[in-house]
Amino acid sequence: MKRKWPKSVFWWLIGILLLAAFLFWPLPKYIEGPGQASAINNFVKIKNHPDKRKGSFMLTSVGISQARPLTYLWAKMVPYYTIEDANDVTSGQNMVQYEQVQKFYMQSSINEAIFTAYKAAHQDVERKYNGIYVLDVQKNSKFKSKLAVGDVVTAIDGHHFKNSSGFVNYIKGKKAGTEVTISYERNGINKTAREPLVKISKQRAGIGIILTDNMTIQTKIPVKVNPGDVGGPSGGTMFALQIYGQLTNQDLRHGQKIAGTGTIDAEGNVGEIGGIDKKIIAAKRSGAKIFLAPYIKPTKSVLKFEPDHLTNYQLAKKTAKKYAPNMKVVPISTFEQAVSYLRNQKD
Repeated sequence: MKRKWPKSVFWWLIGILLLAAFLFWPLPKYIEGPGQASAINNFVKIKNHPDKRKGSFMLTSVGISQARPLTYLWAKMVPYYTIEDANDVTSGQNMVQYEQVQKFYMQSSINEAIFTAYKAAHQDVERKYNGIYVLDVQKNSKFKSKLAVGDVVTAIDGHHFKNSSGFVNYIKGKKAGTEVTISYERNGINKTAREPLVKISKQRAGIGIILTDNMTIQTKIPVKVNPGDVGGPSGGTMFALQIYGQLTNQDLRHGQKIAGTGTIDAEGNVGEIGGIDKKIIAAKRSGAKIFLAPYIKPTKSVLKFEPDHLTNYQLAKKTAKKYAPNMKVVPISTFEQAVSYLRNQKD
């Protein structure tokens, strides 16, 4: 005899499937919100220079996750969460490529942090420039079928340069359609490709790639930095402060939890980043009392086209006023400014 299921069971199954779709069906959107604020002394090891001071420097991050219907609605209701198109987050890359790019950015920022901190501490440090990482190849690039994410460009037309600016300046003087020969390395194998430049803006031509520096830092005092799963370029300033504090054995924290963000370059300049409002929330949740925020004075042209433009510092202070009123937000433009401010803090 055939067994018949009650209609109610059928509708229950349909309901469960619909609920599962509502909860877990992936959408072509990403949700950005507060990430973590992690103590950096867990990431940095310097031979014979342990960190024994109280307090901690904290590396802040933005949390990113693919949207589901339920989390999409949640993000719509919470002011400090934002919903972004997938292409705006990953630049059209798959998640494997995206994470690879973020690791390249992080390694580049760590190298700049080591160089800046050792130089400020008057310790021996050298940087060997290896070329430029290819982070993305644009759709209109004639090198689209030749170059790939992760390749290292070492020369153009046989010319080697000491930094990415050298590569950019060499190309800048050429016109779209001019053929150039690129030497690059992939998985330890040297390759070359020759293609014409393309128009990348109204004023200039280019290869059509997004890049960052690939360098090796050599120090007399060995240092290891392991950021774990955190990626991106925005941890440079905080890594530099941690490394500098250990090298010099200065008490820059005075027992406090100090969070912050910002890129760092070889000259010690602090650069702006994205998602600083979310990083303020992450810092507050981890008990930070001070937040170091990048400040770059906007130019007249920026204010002309963006009258409501907020610097990183202004947005951080605005967010802290609402969600973390007991946190002090400090504007910094250079590594030297950050050290000077912290050195003059009281217990």
